[in-house]
Amino acid sequence: MTKNVILVGVGGQGTILTTKVLSKGLVEMGYDVKMSEIHGMSQRGGTVVTQLRYGEKVYAPNIGDHEADMIVSFEKMEALRALPYLKKGGAMITDDREILSMPVLTGEQEYPEDCLDVLAKTVGNFTLVKAGEKAEELGNVKAQNICLLGALVTKLGIADKVDWKRIISETVPAKVVDVNLKAYEAGCAMA
Repeated sequence: MTKNVILVGVGGQGTILTTKVLSKGLVEMGYDVKMSEIHGMSQRGGTVVTQLRYGEKVYAPNIGDHEADMIVSFEKMEALRALPYLKKGGAMITDDREILSMPVLTGEQEYPEDCLDVLAKTVGNFTLVKAGEKAEELGNVKAQNICLLGALVTKLGIADKVDWKRIISETVPAKVVDVNLKAYEAGCAMA
């Protein structure tokens, strides 16, 4: 059976790196994995979405509306935007980080203050992980992504199926390996 996972965030949060780590681990577990990336205006703080499908045999990377088993959001408004992809009975993990988009900064749009309330009421299997806060506490807010990875693999029940710490160590820059390994452990614990 094929599983569908969407990771969504804002440019610079490490959404694509996280998806690559997840892909490597799933391949090591013997799954066929397909991944796609959508970069919007990512270098200007725009939305970044990765779609990942894994299973015995996967033919295409794209996930349609109401098909995602799991959505991981690095920013709470992006979680709201991704909600149409979540299937009935699907799960969502989100950070409570708030990153204001250009339309919000210029006053063209308002940031929805009730994001987390809407998500908690709408998604039956909803998990709030304060990954950004934890990563900042560990010394590098950019480790938020790997903290969320820890929560994700724990929720998917695959945290003990492969050596995620080795894969993280091989994938992230050498100078931030230690903080990312701590962030991963924290994410596993917070899930």
